[in-house]
Amino acid sequence: MRKFIPALIAGIASIGLQAAIAQQPWPARAVTIVVPFPPGGGTDTGARIVAEQLSKKWEQPVLIENKGGAAGQIGADLVAKAKPDGYTLLMGNIGTQSINPSLYPKLPYNPDSAFAPVALVAELPLAMMVNPAVPAKTVKEFIALAKSQPGKLTYSSSGAGGGPHLAAEMFKDSTGSFILHVPYRGGGPAIADLLAGHVQLSFMTVLEASGHIKAGKLRALAVTSDKRVPALPDVPTLAESGLPGFNSISWIGLLAPAGTPRELVEKMSADVRDVVAREDVKARLVQLGAVPAAGTPAQFGALIDKDRKRYGQIIRERNITAN
Repeated sequence: MRKFIPALIAGIASIGLQAAIAQQPWPARAVTIVVPFPPGGGTDTGARIVAEQLSKKWEQPVLIENKGGAAGQIGADLVAKAKPDGYTLLMGNIGTQSINPSLYPKLPYNPDSAFAPVALVAELPLAMMVNPAVPAKTVKEFIALAKSQPGKLTYSSSGAGGGPHLAAEMFKDSTGSFILHVPYRGGGPAIADLLAGHVQLSFMTVLEASGHIKAGKLRALAVTSDKRVPALPDVPTLAESGLPGFNSISWIGLLAPAGTPRELVEKMSADVRDVVAREDVKARLVQLGAVPAAGTPAQFGALIDKDRKRYGQIIRERNITAN
């Protein structure tokens, strides 16, 4: 009994401390959103737009921390192992949440149980872009060029196995062309080398590429969504360009470490939906090429599962690897 009493007291004290923490207003200090890619990519750009608005709503700094590497695994792992108190969050994307679990046999975290979905932020159609030095002006012309020079053209991606990589592989599979893959540690570096002419082709989100396209620094041949993108109304879809049924888009969404209190997840989700629904925020996202699409935690979780099954099948059927 004497040994039991101290343990009982300690347990009661712990419960009391947790209750006290739970009663504290959230957020009481800065919140960090980890972007598992370098600055400049679509996930980073979208995260910064949302962070700016959440900072105003929460009246606390919302900081962006870029932790790139391993196709997003390093940043995702950091959040998976973070304290589930709402102060460390992840801006994941289709690659980190729905593709990596099928592409990598071993992840440093359990993708089935490591995260609590908070809210989808936006859908991100991809643009098929070439350096202006490439003579092709249309998709058909590019396909003809690639087939006339098998293995001589190269394309950059934000990382092996990411959405842009899979979109490019789907394009190659659909057209029977042979184009070499050059993976980078994020969309920013991948676009930088496309701009420099070190590679000829990239599939990147319109969100991260529209500025370069509108400035004439890159040439958009098509978009990968089933509908044209308002930010690039004159750019046809790949389906319109001779590849019927082609549809491959990315998305970004906010996640918390598993174990984050449900009430806090619901609050964060409602706040994200609120800021994304604001007309000025929607207009900014649409102008850049994103499609605002915030939803509930359950809806976001269902999207992650659905795309995981879809891309898992594509990865298996095309024998795609991260190498």
